[in-house]
Amino acid sequence: MDSSSPQEQHAETRLVTSGRDTKAQKGFVNPPVFHGSTVLYPTAEDLHAHRGEFTYGRHGSPTTKAFQETLMALEGPQCAGVGIVPSGLSAISTTLLSVLKAGDHILVVDNIYRPSRNFCNGMLTRYGVETTYFDPMIGADIDKLFKPNTRAVLVEAPGSQSFEMPDIRAIAEVAHGRGALVIDDNTWATPLYHRSLDQGVDISMQAATKYIGGHSDIMFGTISANAKAWPMIAEGIRLLGVCAGPDDVFLALRGLRTLSVRLAQHHRSGLEMARWLAARPEVARVLHPGLETDPGHAIWKRDFTGASGLFSIVLKPAPQKAVDTMLNTLKLFGMGFSWGGFESLAIPFDCDAYRTATKWEPGGPTLRLHIGLESTDDLKADLDRGFAALKAAM
Repeated sequence: MDSSSPQEQHAETRLVTSGRDTKAQKGFVNPPVFHGSTVLYPTAEDLHAHRGEFTYGRHGSPTTKAFQETLMALEGPQCAGVGIVPSGLSAISTTLLSVLKAGDHILVVDNIYRPSRNFCNGMLTRYGVETTYFDPMIGADIDKLFKPNTRAVLVEAPGSQSFEMPDIRAIAEVAHGRGALVIDDNTWATPLYHRSLDQGVDISMQAATKYIGGHSDIMFGTISANAKAWPMIAEGIRLLGVCAGPDDVFLALRGLRTLSVRLAQHHRSGLEMARWLAARPEVARVLHPGLETDPGHAIWKRDFTGASGLFSIVLKPAPQKAVDTMLNTLKLFGMGFSWGGFESLAIPFDCDAYRTATKWEPGGPTLRLHIGLESTDDLKADLDRGFAALKAAM
């Protein structure tokens, strides 16, 4: 392998070297943060022709360019462009509004991020777009759900909270045969561990609030697309006027530089904690595709090169009061509706109210855990205390 060629470098190297021009940056390692709206043109002729690398603050700056180049290098050769938006949900809504129109039909995996479902059931319905939800394990049988007006398929691998692993390759083959786009929410693994554009996905979205930011201090979203889909995404971003603030762009770029070492630790600690929890007497099941016993493990092993620190557990039957006592006892696991930062988190959830194509029957209370960067010995001790409180409260 020729390590002098950016195309042949490992992902870890591309994360460090891409999007950097130290000469243009006056020798500094990092690009400056450009706070600006107005871009001045040197001549009237340049103004009339809109000549210039940058034209207006909403359309980008040297800071956003550095971020886009770095993420494109991580996404791989299928990536034709990267759009920047102010949140993960904005990435979802902007993408769907960019590719769908009144009268279209979209297929959406049943274990999708709940705000994505809310957007489909709310705004898309009002705009005349029909949504059909499908079993995440459907594979090539998704062909039976297509209609003449099916424009796109939205997947998430693995799914939010319940972590089923759809077969994106099989779904993409069917979708493309039907002339439909495939859209993937790739927040869980990031393109470092799952280059979905290489596997038939046309548009890969992320809540970069999570692992790209990495420090629980920004709201940020990205939309990466192949050559077929990128013109639609670029036009949608321009027409909707979405953009992200320059400080958040800078922090996201800083997060990208260390993504490989942080995600590697989340991967190791997450699997260690998942295996430890699988052996606990209080736990009925661990929902983590990286475990050999998980129904989605074969697909994960085929398509992914790693896992993140997010997974769920099903507890053996216990009253809600006892589960709440357990959560209130934990000191290292905070309770909050996010993940991807350096800290560990735990939240209870119940998918039953927002599943329509499948039935959610876990057999006991469920908790979603994010394993942060703390010592796993300390995390185990914290959960051990929590389990003791759970048993005492029953």
